[in-house]
Amino acid sequence: MVRFQVRSLIANLAARIGSRMRQRFLFVNIVTLMARNKNRPWFVIAGGGTGGHLYPGLAVAHALVQLEPRFEVSVFGTTRPIDQQLTGPRGYELIQQEVRAFPRSPLEWPKFLLTWRRSLDRVRRIFAERPPAIVLGLGGYAAGPPVTVAAKQGLPCALFNPDAIPGRANRNLAPKVQRVFVQWDETRREFEGAMATVTGCPIRPGFLTVTRKDAIATLKLDQDKHTLLITGASQGAASINAAMIELIDLFRANTEWQLIHLTGSQDFETCRDAYKDAGVDARLLSYTEQMPLCMIAADLVISRAGASTLAEITAMGKPSILMPYPFDKKQHQKANAEILVKHRAAELVEDANNAQDNAHRLRPVLSSLMESPPRRERMAKAAAALGRTDAADVIAANLLEMARF
Repeated sequence: MVRFQVRSLIANLAARIGSRMRQRFLFVNIVTLMARNKNRPWFVIAGGGTGGHLYPGLAVAHALVQLEPRFEVSVFGTTRPIDQQLTGPRGYELIQQEVRAFPRSPLEWPKFLLTWRRSLDRVRRIFAERPPAIVLGLGGYAAGPPVTVAAKQGLPCALFNPDAIPGRANRNLAPKVQRVFVQWDETRREFEGAMATVTGCPIRPGFLTVTRKDAIATLKLDQDKHTLLITGASQGAASINAAMIELIDLFRANTEWQLIHLTGSQDFETCRDAYKDAGVDARLLSYTEQMPLCMIAADLVISRAGASTLAEITAMGKPSILMPYPFDKKQHQKANAEILVKHRAAELVEDANNAQDNAHRLRPVLSSLMESPPRRERMAKAAAALGRTDAADVIAANLLEMARF
């Protein structure tokens, strides 16, 4: 027992030393990289941890570089795999931060403050070596250190707030920045004293160029069938997945419909087997970078109500049934969904986190929409009226103005 404890202590010590060495090595490499490129203007995106946080910022980066090709882009993100997954293929530098979300338990506050201070110190050193031309915070805890440091150093910085109700990070950071870009007009009043501009939410360039013909060919869909897209965002949604399995009899009876279902990795095999056993025509994806193809192929969408997802739904003009994430105290996704519902662009079904209850709530709404093309068309027009396809360009132009380019 004593030997085991000694070995365990040694292993933990070695892991900590290795982690510190990797952090120092990463920091040296980052500073060296920046030093070689000081003659080029630098755009810093601050935020990450989910696709919903990152995608809008990456869309703005693309638009910014189109307007001013000299810009280099770095993302000050998190250690979550999704950050590397999204930044790597785009050729953007990812700087992972130790900072973590503010914990509910007071017992975790010291650890939070430690990582916050370390992240601030690291950002200060990096910005002292190479000041950014502009910093855009995307909300969430990863936006905190870069925006805070940039504001204190007098660097141009702005926030993007995609949700109807701002989160804690953006509320705290808003007084520090020169401008806040928001998706919805309803959000403007939430930022008293800040220069809030309604721009819509940036979407990936692919949404503006794809065609239904491309989608049918790439996803191997039947062009003569209607398509239902089911998505729980980049990580999937277990409660939505479970409800879909409970509704398999409905899908089996509606043979003129086919499904695209983004399940997330954990439920992929369960959903695949259930559809296969029932003989339901479904294309399953655990994760995809081809969301533009999935969305343009859809005649109806069942989805969470994340801000980025709703921007995509409205930009593409799609009728939707929205099931907001139910575990958020402030119900940010529900507030997002209610904007579409108010404009008759979507139906809202609250997530009971129970497969049978969710299926019971969904069944009449889904059946009605599957059987009524005129109603889907009216909702599609209402959604399109809310969509903004130029949000990335508008924000990029504003940022260039702030950076005096």
